[in-house]
Amino acid sequence: MTQDYIKRLEESREELIQTLRESVQINSVGGEAVTEPDGTVLPFGRGVEAAFQHMLGVGRAMGFETFDAHHYGGHIEWKVPGAVETFGIAAHLDVVPEGTGWTHGPFDAEIEDGRMYGRGTADDKGPLVAALYAVKAIKDAGLTPNKNIRLILGLDEETGMAGIDEYFAEMGMPDLGFTPDAAFPMINGEKGIMVFELAQKLNRRTGKETLSLRKLNGGTAYNAVPGTAKAVLVASDPFYYSNIKDRAAAYASETGYKLSAKRSGSSLCIEATGKAAHGAYPQNGLNAVSILMGFLGTLHFDAEDVNDFIAFYNDHIGFEYHGESIGCGLEDEPSGKLIFNVGVAEINDDLATVTVNIRYPVTCTGEDVYNGINAVLADTDIGLVKARDAGPIYMDLSDPFAASLLASYVEETGDTETKPIVMGGGTYAKKFRRMLAFGAMFPGDEDRMHQADEYISLDRLMQTARIYAHAIYKNCCE
Repeated sequence: MTQDYIKRLEESREELIQTLRESVQINSVGGEAVTEPDGTVLPFGRGVEAAFQHMLGVGRAMGFETFDAHHYGGHIEWKVPGAVETFGIAAHLDVVPEGTGWTHGPFDAEIEDGRMYGRGTADDKGPLVAALYAVKAIKDAGLTPNKNIRLILGLDEETGMAGIDEYFAEMGMPDLGFTPDAAFPMINGEKGIMVFELAQKLNRRTGKETLSLRKLNGGTAYNAVPGTAKAVLVASDPFYYSNIKDRAAAYASETGYKLSAKRSGSSLCIEATGKAAHGAYPQNGLNAVSILMGFLGTLHFDAEDVNDFIAFYNDHIGFEYHGESIGCGLEDEPSGKLIFNVGVAEINDDLATVTVNIRYPVTCTGEDVYNGINAVLADTDIGLVKARDAGPIYMDLSDPFAASLLASYVEETGDTETKPIVMGGGTYAKKFRRMLAFGAMFPGDEDRMHQADEYISLDRLMQTARIYAHAIYKNCCE
């Protein structure tokens, strides 16, 4: 029977590839809500909606039932008479903006040297289509599952996941399942993800000052390492500018960091350049805010509260990735150390803030993090403003469901060396019960998700589909 559904899957290779091409050719970057002439509201824009309706149409053509939760999300479902449980596969059709630097059209779905190029090929349209055709192959092989099988189509995974809550309000959650939106062999845990601000009110400046920090800006998103940061300084005597420029050059030479100082009218602009990276992996980047704060800490501003805030940043945050000096250096055996990232910083006349993104270990809680930080803040004028806290998930590898997913990967690849991991990133698995991220990036393969020339190998695409077919069979047919 196993060979039957794998044979059916292989026979659908060209159809699978064509479905993916059609989907990739739809620009489904999330946009503002749009109201159609008939009054229909498309919460995430026409591009996302077009990709959604296309995939629902593919599902209906396969003979599956479909559902649209008021354009916030939906599903393609193999409804099994008498089945009590539902096996869910949660994937998403929205993609990140195409950006620049492509050598292939980001929405052309070009195929070259066994690869399909385009935004969404790897994240997450390719894995989604692989999962859909895996379900179809089992159906075409004449098997009857013991669970309903539901491919859930998310439409705003890249921009907040609010749509899935609207979907749940209509349909509820499946009983278990996976999301094909990470890596093989399996992600058996995801750290808790929290976002908060450290904020300090500043005294409004009056009169003529010797040296003032008028503003500082760095970063654009909490979950990214800032690649650039800028500060604007104003001095009562232009002589100071020459001295600060010399000190900036010396600082850059001593540290190896990129730092420049240039006159801009009556001000001096200090710019730091680091290396952008995902906030879950700050060690892969270099935080430009930390570079800039490090240099500003060598100067003395007339406003002591500004000096205090900069000193606190340098003493308790700096270039640390794990929150040791700010009281939250937590770690555990399953998931390792807490990850600490400053994603955004801003200082103006009234307020100094940094927006922090933390990924904390699976055996810890958000309160563990907050309690540690608040103890360090106790003797300062800095306050902590909570924004969000998505708790961790973890499934031991002895769990039968986790074991079935891992066995499906090993059965197809023969790879027994690569072990499942707990990651700092977040997927739809956090939104569901008994769901794990499962594929579709293979160990050692180049990862171009969210980058120019994103692609998926067509052979890997089919291998992914076979792995998913094994997993669905094990959980729904045995």
